[in-house]
Amino acid sequence: MTHYASKDDLRASTLFNFSNDVVLVTGGATGLGEMAAQAFVQNGSHVIIASRKESELKLTSDRLSKLGPGKCEYIVADLKDRAGCDGLCKEVKKRVDRLTVLINNTGATWGDDYYDFPEHAWDKLMALNVKSIYYMTVGLEPLLLKGASPDTPGRVINIASMAGIQTQDVTTGEGGGLSKPGHGTFSYGPSKAACIHLTKMQASKLAPKNIMANVICPGVFPSRMTSYGLDKYMDTLVMGQPTGRIGKPSDFGGLVLFLASAGSAHMTGNAIEFDGGSTLTGWRGKRNESKI
Repeated sequence: MTHYASKDDLRASTLFNFSNDVVLVTGGATGLGEMAAQAFVQNGSHVIIASRKESELKLTSDRLSKLGPGKCEYIVADLKDRAGCDGLCKEVKKRVDRLTVLINNTGATWGDDYYDFPEHAWDKLMALNVKSIYYMTVGLEPLLLKGASPDTPGRVINIASMAGIQTQDVTTGEGGGLSKPGHGTFSYGPSKAACIHLTKMQASKLAPKNIMANVICPGVFPSRMTSYGLDKYMDTLVMGQPTGRIGKPSDFGGLVLFLASAGSAHMTGNAIEFDGGSTLTGWRGKRNESKI
């Protein structure tokens, strides 16, 4: 009898060692991107964060570098079009000669009247939430290929949303009371559904090159995008959580690390629903049951 497990080192310190990782996180100055960046820095990685606002980037990169033991630097970039994506890719190539993890986290949302929804709210969200993922991944493929092998593949981790899976918009008056009836984020869900499908196409395309692509679909987590709802409607949001709480940094950081680890080197094309069971169970609790 062959004991296959004996050939491998299955210690957590080996499976989840990030000290040799070089990571780019777009939208990395705040919210989910900042959580991801912190997880890698605190585990010894070299992290680059990118977004539009230099003041926020500097604050976050300084804070994370002080935490260590890894280091964090930043690049100012606006991924609203291909030129912005190409510019960021060019700058990343000046800073590092390889990339082990690309986290495509840049995104935006837009709420408005269903019957008077502005066209630019479609164009902006499809550009940021879908097109930027495509051009960033294509542009950084040469760096992701450096050192990539069947056992140590490059990783692309895209950040979508449960809004790309659900058909009920939780921000509408009818669905969750976060905005006036008839108002909602009608271009956001479709853009995130496109992100999920694009990830699966990337996974199919890149697996033969030893680059794994997976997508995370978060439910409610604290971020700038959700800050208005969390401030005004925490009880309503928690009513949809069977656990009585929303997501927190350790939840997100842990999953991102797993998807970049030796422990997930054989995973690609997965859309991970990450909402504490809210959508699966259809849970609706009572008000004032928050455990936060």
